[in-house]
Amino acid sequence: MADYPIKELGNKTPLEAAKIPNMNYIAKNGRAGLTYTIPKGFAPASDVANLSIIGYDPAKYYSGRGPLEAANMGIKLGSDDIAFRCNLVTVDREKMADYSAGHITSEEAATLIRYLDKKLGSDKVKFYPGVSYRHLIIVRDGSLKEALRTAECVPPHDITGMMIKDFLPKGAGAEFLIKLMEDSRALLSSHEVNHVRIDLKENPADMIWLWGQGVETNMPTFKEKFGVDGSVISAVDLIKGIGKSIGLNVINVPGATGYYDTNYKGKAKYAIDSLKDRDFVFVHVEAPDEAGHNGDLRAKIAAIENFDRLVVGTVLEKFKKQKDFRIMVLPDHSTPVSVRTHTAEPVPFAVFGKGVEPNKAEAYNEVAAKATGLAFEHGHELMEYFIKK
Repeated sequence: MADYPIKELGNKTPLEAAKIPNMNYIAKNGRAGLTYTIPKGFAPASDVANLSIIGYDPAKYYSGRGPLEAANMGIKLGSDDIAFRCNLVTVDREKMADYSAGHITSEEAATLIRYLDKKLGSDKVKFYPGVSYRHLIIVRDGSLKEALRTAECVPPHDITGMMIKDFLPKGAGAEFLIKLMEDSRALLSSHEVNHVRIDLKENPADMIWLWGQGVETNMPTFKEKFGVDGSVISAVDLIKGIGKSIGLNVINVPGATGYYDTNYKGKAKYAIDSLKDRDFVFVHVEAPDEAGHNGDLRAKIAAIENFDRLVVGTVLEKFKKQKDFRIMVLPDHSTPVSVRTHTAEPVPFAVFGKGVEPNKAEAYNEVAAKATGLAFEHGHELMEYFIKK
């Protein structure tokens, strides 16, 4: 949700401009401040940021995005395995035209990924279909593992509109990865799914893009760290994978898409229901991030307002008068519409509920949070503050 001041909004951020009475209520009646979810030396990626938010220091526990997504798919990585995030993308005139292939449906994408596995898969390479444009490749080759682990791979959402040749993998394992990516082009371009998409004037999924690689990781459970059982709700394999890796119960909500049309209210209702049996629930909504990547200011404000009204509002209505309750809201990172990718600035958080003394925040946004003077330099410390303070 976090962003920069925008001229069209009178130099306000989307959070300042949006109608968010519920998050404003949390900030005004609780404590607001800033937190650094991206440690120094780390790229501002969703895996790093969400590990911080959930209370795990990336400097200690981060091993790559791929293994976290593999965990959600129930894929156990062996000692020779390395997992890569595999996007289906659209390349036009050798430029990255669309990092999501028009937010291709999961059904279409699964057909394409299974086709690639049949054609390019082997005893060393296995393709796994995920959700929409987000998929996984596991490479099982001990002789290549270290080279692939250290290869320089760029997220496709960072290079929209740019020439892909400038951002292909680099390093010792690059040749192997580039060949897979190039081999996918001819296969995908000739596939019937893409012929239909082009006929419908939808972006074709005409290439795979490999990035976010990592190896098996081991983390203590959430209950071991914080003393409570919990659940996680998200449409994104990465977030669900983090949850599975630390022993949270993964709840799949019907209609949760990871895009603008996600089932906001359903996520809130399932969260409320999960709290009948568990003490904690982590609810993740991807829509504001996708709007930032798309450079779509109107969609970003709409997503923020939908999140406030349908998720935060639904939860507050149920719990805010109860004595034994706390809620925290924050973005994992900034995705400014002006740059269309993640940035590493501190993000605003707000906490409300039992034992939380207000610190006179005027609203929930970047400016008001900074004005309180409360800041967490190490984002992974915020969860303990939220649960145990």
